[in-house]
This record gives sequence, C-alpha cells and structure tokens, in this order.
Amino acid sequence: MTVELTPEELRRTFDPKTLGIKTTEQLKPQEGIIGQKRAVAALEFGLHMQKVGYNVYVAGPPGIGKMTAIQSFLGELAKDSGKPVDWLYINNFDDPYQPKALKLPAGRGRQLQQAVKELVEQVRRNLAKAFESEEYGNKREQIVKAVGKQRDTVLEGLGQRAAKAGFDIQATPFGIVMIPVRNGRPLSDAELAALSATVREELQRRREQLQDDMKAAMKEVRKLEKTGQEQLQEMDRQAALYIVEGLMDDLNEQYRDLPEVTAHLKAIQQDMLQNIDTFKASAASPGKAGAPGAEGAAAAIAPWLQELPFRKYQVNVLVDNSQREGRPVVVEINPSYLNLFGRIEKETQFGALYTDFTMIKAGALHRANGGYLVVRVEDLLHNVMSWDNLKCALRSNEIQIEEMGERMGFMATKSLRPQPIPLDVKVVLVGRPLLYYLLHSLDDEFPELFKVKADFDSQMERSDDSVQDFLRFLCTFCKKENLKPLDAEAVAKLLEHGSRLADDQEKLSTHFGNLADVVREAHFWALEDKSRHITAAHIARALKEKIYRSSLIQERIQELIARGTLLITTAGEAVGQVNGLSVIILGDYAFGRPSRITASVGPGREGIIDMERQVELGGPIHSKGVLILGGYLMQKYAQDMPLTLAARLVFEQSYEGVEGDSASSAELYAVLSALAGVPVRQGIGVTGSVNQRGEIQAIGGANHKIEGFFDVCKAKGLTDEQGVMLPRANVRNLMLREDVVEAVRAGKFHVWAVSTVDEGLEVLTGVPAGQRRSNGTYPKDSIHHRVERRLSEFAQCLKEFPEAPAKAAQGRKRKTTHPTKK
Repeated sequence: MTVELTPEELRRTFDPKTLGIKTTEQLKPQEGIIGQKRAVAALEFGLHMQKVGYNVYVAGPPGIGKMTAIQSFLGELAKDSGKPVDWLYINNFDDPYQPKALKLPAGRGRQLQQAVKELVEQVRRNLAKAFESEEYGNKREQIVKAVGKQRDTVLEGLGQRAAKAGFDIQATPFGIVMIPVRNGRPLSDAELAALSATVREELQRRREQLQDDMKAAMKEVRKLEKTGQEQLQEMDRQAALYIVEGLMDDLNEQYRDLPEVTAHLKAIQQDMLQNIDTFKASAASPGKAGAPGAEGAAAAIAPWLQELPFRKYQVNVLVDNSQREGRPVVVEINPSYLNLFGRIEKETQFGALYTDFTMIKAGALHRANGGYLVVRVEDLLHNVMSWDNLKCALRSNEIQIEEMGERMGFMATKSLRPQPIPLDVKVVLVGRPLLYYLLHSLDDEFPELFKVKADFDSQMERSDDSVQDFLRFLCTFCKKENLKPLDAEAVAKLLEHGSRLADDQEKLSTHFGNLADVVREAHFWALEDKSRHITAAHIARALKEKIYRSSLIQERIQELIARGTLLITTAGEAVGQVNGLSVIILGDYAFGRPSRITASVGPGREGIIDMERQVELGGPIHSKGVLILGGYLMQKYAQDMPLTLAARLVFEQSYEGVEGDSASSAELYAVLSALAGVPVRQGIGVTGSVNQRGEIQAIGGANHKIEGFFDVCKAKGLTDEQGVMLPRANVRNLMLREDVVEAVRAGKFHVWAVSTVDEGLEVLTGVPAGQRRSNGTYPKDSIHHRVERRLSEFAQCLKEFPEAPAKAAQGRKRKTTHPTKK
C-alpha cells in the first residue's frame, strides 16, 4: 500500500526538555568509550588475557575517535596496575661489544646511574690526591732507590770483573758493551788491529768468559727492575683498593637486594684496580686551557680524551619509569624500525665513527614494555621492516636492537650487539576493517599474534543511556578544548545531526570527529555573537556554513538544470521517461542530483540493453540491476509466451561512470511506461532497487537524494505536485533538512513510500497497476494489461517478420567487431 509520509516521519526531532539540563556545564566530565559496548568487551578481554598472542586489533572507519577512545581507555586501565621496571644497559667488561641489559625497580635505574657517576668522580679525585701525597712519593722513592742500589751493586761487581780481565763496561743506546782497555785507556779500532794475533785471541777468550757473567748480571738487573715494578704496582693497588673498596662498600650495602647490581659493581672495582694507570694519567693531565702551541692543542682535546676511558663505568638508563604512575601507554605516531626498536648512535672521533653502550637509545617497544603500545596499522605497514620485526619481537618475546643494514643483510661496520631485553607488552593496532581482513587472509602469523578484534561501530542506539553518554562526551570535549558550553536546544540540534550522520532515526552517529568539528565552528560563531553559550542557532549556522563552503559544484549543476542545459523536467508527464536520483560524493561532502532516464522499446529478442554497460560506463552492480529487470519482465509477462522485446535504457546527458542499483526501479518504470504507453509524472523523483519479484528494496543516501531533487524543483518552481518516491524500508533513514520538512507540511512537496513496483506505478501514472485474475488476465486498461498486450503485439510481429531482428543483430555485430579507437 502506497503511503504519503507525514512531516513527522521525515525527521525525528529531539525535545530539549527531555535532557534534564539547561547547559552542558551542569555535567561532570567523564572519560571513556561511548556507544561501543562490543569493542569495550573485546578490549577488556584481550588486554587482561596474559597468554601469548592476545594482542588487539581495533577496527573501525576513520573519524569515529578510535585513537582518542583507546588512549582514554588504556589510561584508565593502566592506573590500576603497578609501576613497570627500569631498563639499563651496562658495560660487559668481558666483551665490550655485547653490553648487558639490567632490570631494576622503577626509579632505581636513575639512582644507580648517579651513584656510579659519583663513585667514578670520587675515585678519580681521591686517587689523584693519594698519588700526589708526600707519603706516597716517599714510599715510591724508597722502592725506586732500593731497586737502584741493588742494580748498581750488580753492575759494579760486573765492572770489577771486567776490569780485571782488561775490559771496560759501557752503556749505549743498543745495550751494554765491553771495550778492551790498556793502561786505563780504551783501545781504538786501529790500536786493536795493530795487536798481534796472539793478543787478540787472548782478548777474545776473556771477552767470551765475561759474556756469560754479563748475561747473568743483566738477568739479575731485569729481575730487580721487575720486582721493583711489582712493588710499585702493589703499592698503587693497595692505595687504590683502600679508596675504591671503601666507596664500594657503601654502594654494595645500598644495592645488596639486587645481586646483578652488586656483581656489576664488583666488575667495576676489578677493572679499576687493573687500570690504575688510567686514573694516574688523568690525575697527571689537568688539561689547562690557554697553553701555547702544541700544548694548547693538546689541552683543547684533553677534556674529551680524559673522559673517554671512564665511559665504560657509566650506566645507560634506557627506560626510566621513576615518574610514571601505572603501566606505560605509548602511542607511536611514526613507527619506523628505529623508532620502534631503538638505535645505536655513533659519533665522529678523529674522522672515524665511534660507538659504545652509552649511545644505545630506546625505542617505543622499550618504553611500552610492561604496558601497552598503540600503533596505526597503516603507518606500521608503510615503514620498511617495521611490521616483520614487530612480529618477530612478539613471537620471541624479546627486543633485539640491531643495525638496520645488518638486519637487512647488507654489509655493516663492526658495531655493538646489545643483550636482548625480555618483552612483555600488549600491542593495540588501530586501522580499517579491510586491513584486518587482508592481514588475516594473507599473513599466516597475524591470526596467531592478534587473536582479539575490537570492532568500533559507526553508530549507536538512540536510547536514554546513549543520550546521556553523548552529553558527557560534549561536556568533556568542551572543557578539554576550552569551548563554550552548549545549551539544551543546541544539544538537541546536535543529536538530530548525529541521527542524520547515522542515516537512521533510531540511532546516533559515533563519528565524533565530525560532531566535534561542528561544535568547534559553533563555538566560533558564539564568540562572534558574544554569546555565553552555544545555542541551536550557532549549531545551525555551523552546519549551513560548512555546506556553503563545499557546495560549489552542486550549485553549478543546479544552475545548469535551471537554465535548461541539463534536461530535467519537473512538471508535466512523459512516456518512457523517469527522473532517477543519484548521489555524488566529493570528499567529505555529498549531495543528490536527478538524472533523466529514458527507455525505448520495440519487437526483438535482445531483451533490455543497458547503454551504459555497452559503452563501459556502467559498473557491475548497475549492470546486475539492469539484468534483474529482464527477470522481472519474464516472471511477470512471459509465463505463457516468449518475451519478445528489444529495449534500450539510457541515462541521458551522463558523461561519467554509473554504479549502484538504486536506479533499477526507475529504469523499470521507464520500460513499463514505454510498453504501456502511459505517461509518467515528471514532478516525481524515483529511487529504489528492485528484485525479480517486483519488491522495492532499500538504498543508500535517501536524505541527499530527496533534498537534491527538492532543490532542483525549488529552483525551477514548486508546483505542489512534486515529490520523491522511495522504498518503504528507507523511511527510518529519513532525517531531512528542516526546509524540506516545512515544504511537505505546507503541501508544496511530497514524499511517498512504496514496497512494490505496482504501488510505484500507481503513484507515477495515476493508473491502477492491476492484479492478475484467476483466469490469468489483468483488468482491462490497467498498466500490466497494456504491457502484456504490447508484448503480445511484439510477439505477433516477430512471427510475421522472423528474420528482421536477426538481420539487425548481425548488422550490429559487424559494426562492433573491429571498433575504431580514437
């Protein structure tokens, strides 16, 4: 049964009195996820599940506030958890190229770093004092003198034995040599050569005898020097041990509950005692600035050079959670490989690259360890290596910091291999549903690592609870962004706009980004008016101004229609011609526009030919809708005779692609009008898809289509007989503009809802469609009777001229076999 809709059915208004508030400033701000019970349940399950692989993929269309909602949800969830630990990297004294990872309670890492820094400074300062003290100098001098005295005694004995044998012992840069002596004077080479052979042989014999004595004496001297050096080293070690051990005792006492720390402190102590000369060199090189010449250059470099040997004692605090309350929530907006997994930085020293464990920097996974990491999946997939390495980290439950070139298998310079850090994190990926389905089907590891899907809906029920949540969202948003509060009328207007965005009178849109933009713009107009609150007028102006900024193309199309450039008739009647309605989407703006659909019919066997498909302007869904029309005609009229029809359907003045089946009912009305010879009212726009049984099915964009046709009718002049016919299933989707509703209330415009093709025919033609009677015929002069009679005439024509359609088809085939492309 055809129904003309009332103004109340065209827009569901909201009574401000039911809100129970005057302005949103009466409410208390409340964080949380609004209208997403299913998503909240999935998040709570996934984030509390402590098994491997229960990470979460948050799916939903853009602009519904997924990221903001997730951050708010995780922020509340993290507050109830304990503090995470600190992570540090320390020097591995056994293998400096493999730094060790160290885990400490929150806040202890920074304390240890400062304590070790102070320890090194105190050791350097105290050792410098000890080595410069008079007592140390006296002891050192005693040892040196004692060793020197013993050395002189050994050499003096050697000299005496050599003198008895006629030789003198002399020290040269090349060692100790023995020179023959006669009468207390060394012999020159000429004098030695002038000696008789017997004398020279005797000298050689005595030299060989002394050679053994000299080797024994030199060995004794080296032993004395080694003993002296050992005594000096032991003295230095005892002095250093006294200082270092005293300072270490305090630290060991402070960290006795952390065995790994005390073990590292012990390693530091051993290394300090083994490298006392480094501290002595530092104490002997004050690096005074202003020294002239080469000394000045050395002084300029000295501070850096002096600090370099002591870097190995430092503590690199990779992650400091001392100021954090609860588990960390990290949102990585640029999830590159380095930003996720950390990096090993380098610095230039004398033209070469240098690095050590103090230049290891944390990534987002390190900062999120023990908590939650939130990443947009699109950004993650755009970055090379990020996705594969994130999966690897989640599988192995550890974070490995590697050079990017080395990870990719390229040649890399020698670098560090830090010890991997155990990973305990919940990863939350945020993205479109399509990417979830693609990853789930194409990536075998994805289902094992992201077992939980949290679906964010684009709409929620328009219930009392949802309205209260909506109010709290407005209150929180306004206070967070320092906007003026909304009064009750403004809230009601925004709720109506939320239903329009949802395309449903019973629901509200969860595209809070769009709603937030409206509130921001309304705030601007409230400032312009010097209003204390945002009112309904400000909301209406914000919506109107947004449309005005985006509607240039729509106005140009309406102008072409009003001038007659685009042929659209909104008055009178025509056979085989219907105003179909479509939606044009331009970015964030959509509007409806009418298109003239015409049909021509004749006898033939081709059926219904879609001109848009023939020239490849029709999409697959549109082509399917046209093919369905043939099924309807066969089911309706070809039960007792063959369907002998050649029909052509055209979207007139269409120069772009056509997609969708929402015009299939309009196309069918055009064909039936042409067959029946009954004119169609041109003041009615038609939308709706149709199935083979003649049922009118729901379509999208009903509001835009009705408003677009209304604007055209208004531009060409309202006649009180114009309107739009749409599927009955779309009535709940109507949230029309107020000016359209007022025109309907005034009787200047109409909206009809139909369920079947028969109902639509009666609205368009004013002629009964007709129901098949028990004898199989339709009432005389009904639409179906006229169509059936016309098809019968076509069948009779084909009997009389059986070859005509075949020849026509062959001609068309010859013309289109080798088309010319220009």
